[in-house]
Amino acid sequence: MRRRAGAAVVLLLLAGGATRRARADDPLPPPVTLPPELARVLTDYETAWRAHDARVLARLFAEDGFALSPSSPPARGRAAIERHYANAGGDLSLRAYAYAVDGRIGYIVGGFGRTGEPEGGKFTLTLVKGGDGRWLIFSDMDNGNERRN
Repeated sequence: MRRRAGAAVVLLLLAGGATRRARADDPLPPPVTLPPELARVLTDYETAWRAHDARVLARLFAEDGFALSPSSPPARGRAAIERHYANAGGDLSLRAYAYAVDGRIGYIVGGFGRTGEPEGGKFTLTLVKGGDGRWLIFSDMDNGNERRN
């Protein structure tokens, strides 16, 4: 079942993929309006991050979810994700560029930064619908916009 869900997410991402390589001077993608149940994922994430509340942040993830941050090994499972985010938090603003859902799986692609400032990075959230019908984060992968030489 997980293999099928992973393949479906890859197909969703490919279906909405870019047709050319992005250049460093390209403008940011325009924001999209998320359906309320997906917008809640972003607003709950922002709220927990701003509060420096790793426990609440970890509960936004599926029980076997992943946090995939730069320069860190993967954190898998809520307990590991809570430890991973133990010293994290602060001002955060998330913006969606694209999203899709298909049954119990979906994704959000977007950018992040401090409120009122240019976006400092981008993210992808792979989502799964929990048994209670609420969307949970299965994987959160982010990286900064700074150039590396």
